[in-house]
Amino acid sequence: MDPAAPLLDLQAIDLAIDRLRARQRVLESGSEIRTARAAADAAEGDLGELRLRIDALDRDGTKLEHEIDSLSQKAAAEEQRMYDGSVANAKELSSIQHEVENVRRRKASREDELLVLMEEREKVEAAAKDAERRWTTLRDEVDRIAAASDDELTRVATDLAASEQERASIAGEIDAELLELYEDLRRQKKGVGAAALVDGVCQGCHEQLSSVDLDRVKRSTGVRRCEYCRRILVIR
Repeated sequence: MDPAAPLLDLQAIDLAIDRLRARQRVLESGSEIRTARAAADAAEGDLGELRLRIDALDRDGTKLEHEIDSLSQKAAAEEQRMYDGSVANAKELSSIQHEVENVRRRKASREDELLVLMEEREKVEAAAKDAERRWTTLRDEVDRIAAASDDELTRVATDLAASEQERASIAGEIDAELLELYEDLRRQKKGVGAAALVDGVCQGCHEQLSSVDLDRVKRSTGVRRCEYCRRILVIR
């Protein structure tokens, strides 16, 4: 049996441990919950801005409605003066008629402004409803992540302890010098110190060994190394 063969099992468990430790660091740092909370806070801020805009539009709308009502009353009062016989002077009647027409134009203009304002309010209100739904979703996500993080951190700690125990068992069966070489290579090669050789291809760097190198590796009785990445090779 190839004395380096257990290194593939050790490599697999080491990669699993690396992933568990990385996940543990993320969970312990609270980066996910901070990111989720920041997104929820931003959504709440957007919603607040939209609600303020609706309030401003409502105030402007109320102001326009009062002005329209005032102009309607003024036009009605002037028209009554025209037709109730209280004014007989033709010049004054003409002046009143001109004033009525002017008031009606102002009223029509304000009504157009109010219509535009109401259309804008409708759009802003729709945007506010979307923003509120988004904020609610993100707020719920914050709660979910907070609860899930605690549970996951417990699971990760349990899995990590079991994996480290398994690693110790596998490492104890490997020659000390070979294990030291593997550990050195792991530090140099982004966590991968040993790789399988499958159909002449190193699974560490995915390079195809030449026929000469492949024959040399197969005939070797010592530690087999990849010609390209220098990782320890285990023939499969």
